Amino acid sequence: MDPARTGSPYQPVIEALTNYPQKRFYNVSKLGGSKYDVLPYSIRVLFESSIRNCDGFLVKETDAMNILDWKTKQNNVEVPFCPARVVLQDFTGIPAMVDFAAMREAVRNAGGDPVKVNPACPTDLTVDHSLQIDFSKCAIQNTPNPGGGESQKPTAKLSPLKVQPRKLPCRGQTGCKGPCSAGDSSRNLGQFSAQIENTPILCPFHLQPVPEPETVLKNQEMEFGRNRERLQFFKWSSKVFKNISIIPPETGMAHQVNLEYLSRVVFEVKDFLYPDSVVGTDSHTTMVNGLGILGWGVGGIETEAVMLGMPVTLTLPEVVGCELTGTASPLATSIDIVLSITKHLRQADVAGKFVEFFGSGVSQLSVADRTTIANMCPEYGAILSFFPVDNVTLKHLKHTGFDKAKLEVMEAYLKAVKLFRNDESSSREPEYSQIVQISLSSIIPYVSGPKRSQDRVAVNNMKSDFQACLNEKTGVKGFQIAVEKQNDVVPVQYEGNEYKLSHGCIVIAAVISCTNNCNPSVMLAAGLLAKKAVEAGLVVKPYIRTSLSPGSGMVTHYLSSSGVLPYLSKLGFEVVGYGCSTCVGNTAPLPEAIRNAIKQGDIIACGVLSGTKNFEGRLCDCVRANYLASPPLVVAYAIAGTVRIDFETEPLGTGFNGKSIYLRDIWPTRKELHTVEEECVISSMFKELKEKMEKGNKRWNSLEAPESALFPWDLKSTYIRCPSFFDKLAKEPVSPQAIENAHVLLYLGDSVTTDHISPAGSIARSSAAAKYLTNKGLTPREFNSYGARRGNDAVMTRGTFANIKLLNKFIGKPAPKTIHFPSGQTLDVFEAAELYQKEGVPVIILAGKKYGLGSSRDWAAKGPFLLGVKAVLAESYEKVHKSQLIGIGIAPLQFLPGENPNTLGLTGREQFSILFPPELSPGMTLDIKTSTGKVFSVIALFENDVEITLYKYGGSLNFVARRFL
Repeated sequence: MDPARTGSPYQPVIEALTNYPQKRFYNVSKLGGSKYDVLPYSIRVLFESSIRNCDGFLVKETDAMNILDWKTKQNNVEVPFCPARVVLQDFTGIPAMVDFAAMREAVRNAGGDPVKVNPACPTDLTVDHSLQIDFSKCAIQNTPNPGGGESQKPTAKLSPLKVQPRKLPCRGQTGCKGPCSAGDSSRNLGQFSAQIENTPILCPFHLQPVPEPETVLKNQEMEFGRNRERLQFFKWSSKVFKNISIIPPETGMAHQVNLEYLSRVVFEVKDFLYPDSVVGTDSHTTMVNGLGILGWGVGGIETEAVMLGMPVTLTLPEVVGCELTGTASPLATSIDIVLSITKHLRQADVAGKFVEFFGSGVSQLSVADRTTIANMCPEYGAILSFFPVDNVTLKHLKHTGFDKAKLEVMEAYLKAVKLFRNDESSSREPEYSQIVQISLSSIIPYVSGPKRSQDRVAVNNMKSDFQACLNEKTGVKGFQIAVEKQNDVVPVQYEGNEYKLSHGCIVIAAVISCTNNCNPSVMLAAGLLAKKAVEAGLVVKPYIRTSLSPGSGMVTHYLSSSGVLPYLSKLGFEVVGYGCSTCVGNTAPLPEAIRNAIKQGDIIACGVLSGTKNFEGRLCDCVRANYLASPPLVVAYAIAGTVRIDFETEPLGTGFNGKSIYLRDIWPTRKELHTVEEECVISSMFKELKEKMEKGNKRWNSLEAPESALFPWDLKSTYIRCPSFFDKLAKEPVSPQAIENAHVLLYLGDSVTTDHISPAGSIARSSAAAKYLTNKGLTPREFNSYGARRGNDAVMTRGTFANIKLLNKFIGKPAPKTIHFPSGQTLDVFEAAELYQKEGVPVIILAGKKYGLGSSRDWAAKGPFLLGVKAVLAESYEKVHKSQLIGIGIAPLQFLPGENPNTLGLTGREQFSILFPPELSPGMTLDIKTSTGKVFSVIALFENDVEITLYKYGGSLNFVARRFL
């Protein structure tokens, strides 16, 4: 795609960059004058995109002018946005790539050249976003003496960058088998020297190389075995498609890799410059806004549309200016700052809005801090939280290995288009829809919970707050435990020792794979705290499920390079893999003895994690209290073993020689953290990690995959299957066909969500999808999940409307069932739809208000389409889902105001005929006639010419496919 679009009305403002005559760009600052100068930075990015992509059809001049007039048009108009690139994660990426493979097949069958079918927009797909933990290590191997032997003398203080040698046995240290040789005792690491990712980790107790933690290797082996077929398809995609990059397994999750490796900040294509921007299929795509890159999460159909060269559409948003002032307390970590800002922004009602940060306090935040804050957007409801590029950003990019010449061009360009923020500049601050002021000086350490991320608890109030939760009635915070039972203690035998569980006991402690982990300060603080704890003789009770799941290899790298990773492992925080784990409920099960004790005593057991989600029961069904905390506090609470502790007055535990150890004794100072950061977060680390990502790994590199232009579909496959979206691919559009004598497949009520519609989670043994897989020779153990099988439309179609909570008015109770009216049978929804299709009978859906609520899901539209649904008739729609229905070729129809099936006397058992005129127009009304003779009018919710065009072609996939014919 040529960034300087031929025929653009704005070509006259293309200029050469000062001092770089070969570099060209749209100098959009000259188009808007004073209007542009007061636009929020995030809106300036939207404006530049509209200017650069203006073609008169998908993006019109009026769209660009509406963005320029943001101050008066916000919330009143829709505008198209063409992001610079797309990021896909594995679960949502596979159906997109399957669609492209199917498109190649269809184009070949229609006489076109399949090799021409490629993503039009640069696309990156990360393979190992979602991780299932099959293996986890408890801290059972922890011993008070990290060096072994009989001596209980406290170890000497160690520099953060030095370790002292011992020649005694490791006592269970993973990978360090038996005693080290006597010659090792004379070795000392001395000053820090950079260790690249592929060099061995050194055991700090003996300085012997140790292999990668066995839990990582076991989980990776299981992932490869479980998903080999999908991985082979991804490997094929990486070979044959242009404009797509597959990030191999064992590298990192989507939003983490997006930040560390894929971000450009400024794109340069054929010497043409423009801002980096991105949409992704992960809700945490927003973290890139911390680098000054505009980006947010969307659904699979929207990302496919962008990959096909089409824009996403959004209502021109309000922009909330968040002014940061002051300096945070030395004890306040990035997580404390994040949770504080989350609370302020949630109270400010920023849902559905952009947030943009400004003020003197912004420069106090590192890029890692900013990305952590930006990552929390889903929790406070904002579309994104934008930090414009400034000197802090450039310094970070320099450390991560950006070429100096490239940085100079980047800075010159951003300043030329006024996208560079400078505290020292005398230029006016942008004008915002509203301003929220936050003083960093007021922020103190907090945790969040026990059931919701917005319920913050000051660490110094944690003990009393948990006591209050025990007293409160069951609700958003309370557990309603009788006073006489609040001090109950349940003894439990575990691994030959007796432990006592009580309310507030911690059974899960996880530093998990979220963007907290990309922040060196909080992760290194956890490591340094663990190091000091081990040196002091503190341990973690062995029954506590501890884990460390970094978002990428970079995290492991700086933890290893700084010498703290083995201390985390010593306390049980061993690396289990790279991907979403505990946060999404994939933790290893608790020991049976512990589960039984919790249930027997009705104990309010706790989980503590450094993630972003802590809903009740999410981690484990018997863990009712879950707290979000910074990584060092997760380690601290794991050592304490309970949340009922006052860190100021009560010790974490007893160390060597029976000495009481308090949190203040082992909490790392800012100076220590700064020293380690300076030594570890350096450009060589990022360089080595980039090389690792580009080289792949042994399993990936040895994986065989075909190299043919067309994918060789395996008819026996239960993971990858050619879908039927292109069965009616035509070179020219046809007039919309009438829907005649359609039966109602489902008669639904209000607030039907995409969770009700789209397949998700495990595959129930009694479901239509299970029957299909069983007929293919699979056992229930081999079913895997709907997410893993999103590349098989046969499984996904059978899982559509298979939610057990689906309330179909034909059935009268929650069940994934419906009535096939010609036969009168009550069947699974898929089975009824299949019968209708065999009979050649179209089907529609009747629904109430807010049809399609919830997160954007591609199969919430694709599934109904493959079930044969031709139209949905509802009282109102969630806007994004309405657009998705059009994008797949389903007509979204809406009852006239004040009308619904009840007022019209409809039972849903009638047959419906819907006539479409030869030419559609936005917002037109259509007539529907029923088999009982009733006639009524509805509104066709096509809002513009683009949506009408897509519907005529049978959806966006077919619209784009015809370009290759």
